[in-house]
Amino acid sequence: MDALAVAQRYFDAWIHRDADGILAVFTEAGTYSDPTAGQGLRRQATADYARRLWDAFPDLTFEIISKAHTGPESVAAQWLMRGTNTGSLQGLPPTGRSVEVPGADFIEVEGDKIRSVQGYFDSRAVPDQLGLQVVVQPNSVGPFSFGTSTSARTGKNIRPGAFSITMLEARSDEEVEQIGEISREIVDEMLKMHGFIGWTGIAIGHRMMTVTAWETPEDSRQMHSGGSHPEGVRKFLGPELASGGMTSVWSSGRFTAHVRCPACGRMVSLEKMKSTCQCGEVLPEPLPYW
Repeated sequence: MDALAVAQRYFDAWIHRDADGILAVFTEAGTYSDPTAGQGLRRQATADYARRLWDAFPDLTFEIISKAHTGPESVAAQWLMRGTNTGSLQGLPPTGRSVEVPGADFIEVEGDKIRSVQGYFDSRAVPDQLGLQVVVQPNSVGPFSFGTSTSARTGKNIRPGAFSITMLEARSDEEVEQIGEISREIVDEMLKMHGFIGWTGIAIGHRMMTVTAWETPEDSRQMHSGGSHPEGVRKFLGPELASGGMTSVWSSGRFTAHVRCPACGRMVSLEKMKSTCQCGEVLPEPLPYW
């Protein structure tokens, strides 16, 4: 079979969201590679990758701009992918935004099947167009380790009276994702709780920490009354989650807020000066405490 015809069968399977068609067009040892999927995915992994992409972009389309022989058993194709992110992408909630990403595939054919597909596109294009952050940093440098953080705020500008701090050590990347999903469910519930002010989650490798600000130490006890938190604790205490961790609640012994005077430039303690700088200027509203 002509290599262009084999390549078209592959494109048709993607265009019609036909995972079985993708499986059928590859040889038993066929591989797929691209900047986000990785290198050398086998047939089933390639079909699973396509399903996840269709789940994230249910209206996904591919327009084949051009395709041509580059040899008797090889094809080069230029395409344009379009879609709207209305499903979960890598565990993240849908953004509702649309993407338009150009790319190219270089395909090697063996008989009437595909031996390999090497795809190329800008790996930053999708997250950039979805409004997602792309952070490039080392895992560690000397004594320093690097990770990511997330925060959720109620908008209350209330001085915290207590902080609850937790730390879990995940056993794998998969557990990091699982703990992150549980944490999102817990934060959604905390946002409705009396006395909750704000939450920050930190992930550095497999170590995951949270710091939660409350109006009083007693407010943190609501976490034990039901919802996702007790279920997460059950998994942690059982065999399902993490290699270890700790929980704690800390009362605030001292909490001093400062704001810079726009007139004289002095950093002013709000405890001492309240709303007016000693130069006479009315001070701006303080930054959120948490």
